[in-house]
Amino acid sequence: MSSKDKNNTVKAVRQPPKMPGALPFVGHMIAFAKNPYTYMMELRARFGEIGEFRMFHQEMVLMTGPEANEVFFRAPDEQLDQNEAYKVMTPIFGKGVVFDAPLHIKNQQLKMLMPVLRDKPMRGYSQIIVNEVEDLIKDWGDSGEIDLLEFMKQLTIYTSSHCLLGTEFRYELNEEFAKIYHDLENGMHPIAFVFPNFPLPVLRRRDRARVRIEELVTEIIAKRASKKEKSEDAFQMLIDATYADGSKLSAHEITGLLVGTIFAGHHTTAGSAAWVLIELARRPEILQSVLQELDQIFGVDGEVTFQKLREIPMLERVIKEVLRLHPPLIFLIRKVNRDLHFKDYTIKAGKFVCASPRVSHRIPEIFPDPEKFDPDRYMEGRNEDKVPFSWIAFGGGRHKCSGNAFAMLQLKSIFSILLRRYEFDLVDDPETYQDDFEQMVVQPKEPCRIRYRRRKITLDKTGEAEARNVVGGSTGKVAETEQCPFFQVTVDFDLCQGHATCMTEAPEIFHVNDAGELEVLQENPPKKLLDKAKLAEKYCPTKAIKITSH
Repeated sequence: MSSKDKNNTVKAVRQPPKMPGALPFVGHMIAFAKNPYTYMMELRARFGEIGEFRMFHQEMVLMTGPEANEVFFRAPDEQLDQNEAYKVMTPIFGKGVVFDAPLHIKNQQLKMLMPVLRDKPMRGYSQIIVNEVEDLIKDWGDSGEIDLLEFMKQLTIYTSSHCLLGTEFRYELNEEFAKIYHDLENGMHPIAFVFPNFPLPVLRRRDRARVRIEELVTEIIAKRASKKEKSEDAFQMLIDATYADGSKLSAHEITGLLVGTIFAGHHTTAGSAAWVLIELARRPEILQSVLQELDQIFGVDGEVTFQKLREIPMLERVIKEVLRLHPPLIFLIRKVNRDLHFKDYTIKAGKFVCASPRVSHRIPEIFPDPEKFDPDRYMEGRNEDKVPFSWIAFGGGRHKCSGNAFAMLQLKSIFSILLRRYEFDLVDDPETYQDDFEQMVVQPKEPCRIRYRRRKITLDKTGEAEARNVVGGSTGKVAETEQCPFFQVTVDFDLCQGHATCMTEAPEIFHVNDAGELEVLQENPPKKLLDKAKLAEKYCPTKAIKITSH
């Protein structure tokens, strides 16, 4: 019989069911490595929300579905430990950095990166990204063929390094940095998750690349110290940052955090960008709707601004559906430091627990006809992602990807240019474009060929004026009711990461202090601030704000 713990929740008494067929020494590793997605789908089909398998000596528990995801993402760090689960990143980021740092140090390090992802600098990134796209396609001519994934890798490394790292990495070290980054990226080899220092050639190249990038960072720090003017990029923020005890970051730590920043800004976005174009090329009717929206908002050659990029609902739904079907991270891992309870199950300390966006995104009770590409799932009235922790492409809870707003901005900026400049067709059979599960970050299989030709479009003066009127009228305002002179502001502080978008939209209600902590200045503001509050709710990158109007 179940008993109650001090939080009045039922103590779990059962162990997760185990997948049969484990082999000596390797466990289920061979079947899992062959196709992790297929294996995890089979596990869910057999056991439901929770089931256990083994990779070498490690016992792994897969949890899927909204309720399981919420337990996974809301568990405190002291209970579910990222550090032990991501030892694969230690040789890439460096000893003592992020996943190899004590919890209190890691949290300080991550906060040092947040200012570059806040609302104010984000407003300047769209033009940088647009310029990079225009520069990369300037020699395309009227028609041609490209390897789409390679193009997107090149484009996103340029945009991410330019926006987040600074001009030295973008221009002075362009070719060498690209090679170094390639070797670091390939260091996320599947074997490294279990044996991070296994003597494979690819892992040796990873280690040499990490040494070389630290040498380059040390040289840039010295050069910047001799200059009077200061940059405002992430690199400079890290040079100037201090820990709580007043100590500065070392060149080794700065290197690791810079590498972490570029991984977040590029590693996953390149594959997602490629899939957006593939899925649109497969579906001319959806592509036409996106083009109509872009033409209406931007006209023939209108300026791509931060505000306009916030108001592209059709393209945003397309990106969201791509991330549902093709999440770049198909599973996330934590080590259980303290027994974890889920319903009537106990996951014992010492095991590893996993969440899978790809599996959770294909639960038909949440997303009907889950294999169908359907951007209208997210329209008002359907809102198939309304169940909390059902759509988890960027993770969730306190560890939701802090760069999710930058990723969406990057993708929308890229396609606001590409789709208005060129038409695209798939070179090969549409069904041959598939995810490559041999990589730890899932991207389309190569070759990933696509054909382009210059798009011919003209809008008359009336059409352009109408487009401007649509944009000008798209304020996101919500009609006020007269029933109550106040409304309610609720913040889930477990989700808030301090992006400060809410403070930009409604400074009378929200304030983010110097420590990056959100303060709610008015929990029951007057009705005259409702429109501003609604915009804060709408644009919050982590969906931590809820506005209730009586």
